[in-house]
Amino acid sequence: MNIERNNLIISDEEVLRPTRVEVVLNLLSENFHKIKAATKNALVMPILKANAYGHGLVCVAQLMEELKADYLGVAVLEEGIHLRNAGITIPILVLGGIWGNQIPLFIEHDLSITASSVGKLNQIEEVAAQIKKRARVHLKIDTGMERIGVHYYSAEKLLEASLNCKNVDVIGIYSHFANSDSRDLSFTKTQLERFLETCSFYEKHSLASPIKHIANSGAILQIPDANLDLVRPGILLYGVYPSQEVKKTIEVKPALSWKSLVVYFKIIKAGSTVGYGMKWKAEHDIRAVTVPLGYGDGYMRSMSHKAEVLIRGKRYQSVGVISMDQIVVNLEQDSAYNGDEVTLIGRDGENSITVEELADWAGTIPYEILTNINTRVPRVYID
Repeated sequence: MNIERNNLIISDEEVLRPTRVEVVLNLLSENFHKIKAATKNALVMPILKANAYGHGLVCVAQLMEELKADYLGVAVLEEGIHLRNAGITIPILVLGGIWGNQIPLFIEHDLSITASSVGKLNQIEEVAAQIKKRARVHLKIDTGMERIGVHYYSAEKLLEASLNCKNVDVIGIYSHFANSDSRDLSFTKTQLERFLETCSFYEKHSLASPIKHIANSGAILQIPDANLDLVRPGILLYGVYPSQEVKKTIEVKPALSWKSLVVYFKIIKAGSTVGYGMKWKAEHDIRAVTVPLGYGDGYMRSMSHKAEVLIRGKRYQSVGVISMDQIVVNLEQDSAYNGDEVTLIGRDGENSITVEELADWAGTIPYEILTNINTRVPRVYID
């Protein structure tokens, strides 16, 4: 069993915190293979940004390399460098924007750069010429997301400029969907049309096209025509669907569980309050336990008075405001003992708690729940 804490791989004996995340590698592998089978001839770029959606950047990347993923996608330069320093060798695309002084580091670590404008592309060309090395880029087209990327209606200038670069290899061209995980796919289809029209530049000029990619998790599930040359599964890879509305055309299973242990048992007398702000009062004598995690670990404070956990296969509600490092769970008249396992996400017996439930309690989306699990929580990898 491998363990990752703060991106360092450590042994079982060194894990002192009772709170941990468990990742079942076989489930990640199964999800990857199902996505690969469903998208047929498309290359697959697993998205590993934000600590691999909370699953642990390095270990997930190592697994994806073993599974022969074609590319990896990350959000920022530091993530790419970390993977290279960990020995990952397959192509990595950094999806975020860049600063000019970062370009030498991209090239030094063989990371593909997102070129989102003619100015950015020219910067990359100049730096590559200065250091006498080739840069690898993917051209970013904005088809309606309005973040980074040249607008589709003026993209031809970027594509023409890329043909004049002598020190840049254009590996790919891509865009991103704004709402491919919704029931109404009209705008998503409009974005796909805009992107394909932009890419027709290559055919019109009798040029070989770079790798075309636009499909994220929602599109992989709902729009097969968007698979093109490469797909970019993010949250779907980890076994979580991107929304409640999306069609579940590929069956995936959550690979992550979040667990802790009971560290204290007490009886709380009627009329006593629990936690900061004294916002919860016991109406009668109850039995309660303390669990050592809180919003400092990513267990969101906004879930206070709503979040539930599993102990001995049964659901119990947390009471009082969630603290930075501890929560209190109301057992009513049941019993629990120090060392009993507490499931925050995952299954215990016949019951389970999902990421979607935590998102509902917190008033947010599953993406935020997963990516907010702090790196101080050890990741335990189970084969």
